[in-house]
Parts: sequence; C-alpha cells; structure tokens
Amino acid sequence: MPQLNPSPWLTVMLITWLFLLVVVTKTLNSHHTAPPKMQNFNAPKAAWTWMWH
Repeated sequence: MPQLNPSPWLTVMLITWLFLLVVVTKTLNSHHTAPPKMQNFNAPKAAWTWMWH
C-alpha cells in the first residue's frame, strides 16, 4: 500500500512547511508604502436629496 510509505509525503510536508514559513515571514515583515489614514467619522454627510428621505 503506497499510503503507508511516509518517505515522499514527509518530504512534501517539510518542503511545504518551509515554503509557508518563508512566505508568511516575508508577508508579515513587509511595510506599506503609505501609512493608513484615520477616518474622520464626524465628517458631514453628503447633501443628496433623495425622494425617500
């Protein structure tokens, strides 16, 4: 039964874990080009005059 042979699957699992470890650390260490801006929640609403308002 080939499912019981751990040799190829162990290698695939280790390569996958190493790849994901590199990708996750690179992604988490990446910097944004511009810092996020705070939203002004007290900004006035748009002055649209809809019929149902």
